Amino acid sequence: MEEKHEITLEVNGEERNLSVTPETLLVHALREELGYTGPKVGCESSLCGACTVHVDGDPIKSCTMLAVRADGAEITTVEGLSDGEEFHPLQETFQQEHGLQCGYCTPGMLMTATSLLEENPNPSREEIRESIDGNLCRCTGYQNIVNAVESAAEELSSQGAGD
Repeated sequence: MEEKHEITLEVNGEERNLSVTPETLLVHALREELGYTGPKVGCESSLCGACTVHVDGDPIKSCTMLAVRADGAEITTVEGLSDGEEFHPLQETFQQEHGLQCGYCTPGMLMTATSLLEENPNPSREEIRESIDGNLCRCTGYQNIVNAVESAAEELSSQGAGD
C-alpha cells in the first residue's frame, strides 16, 4: 500500500483536507482530488505557466510543487478570482479585449497578471510583457493579453480612486 500524507489546504478561502502520496504534484491535487480544473496541466516542467496558482499570495507553477509542501498554505486558483457571479476586472478585460482564444493558458495568465497588478497597479506595456514572459500562449500573439492587463489596471485604478 502506498504511503499517504494527510494535508490541509485553504483553497479559495475554503479549508480542504486531503490524503496525497509524497510525489503528488499540487496541480494534480487541485484538479483530481479537489475538482479545481482552472489550473491546467501543460508541460509539467514549469515552462508554459498554464498551472499557475497563488500560494500564500505568490504566483507558483503548481506542476513543480509537491502537494505535501503546500500543507497549511493559502491557495488561490482562477476560480477564486471572481466574487460569486461577478468576474474579477482581469477576467472581464480578457473577454472584452479578446485576450483568450482556446482558453488553455488563460487561467495561468490571469493568475500571473493578478500578481503583477497587486505589486504594480500601473505597469507599463513592457512590464506587463516581462511579467507574463513565463506563460506561453499558442493562439493570441500576446497583443490582446497585454491590452487586457493594461485595461484591467486602468479599471482597477479608477475603482480605487472612487473609494
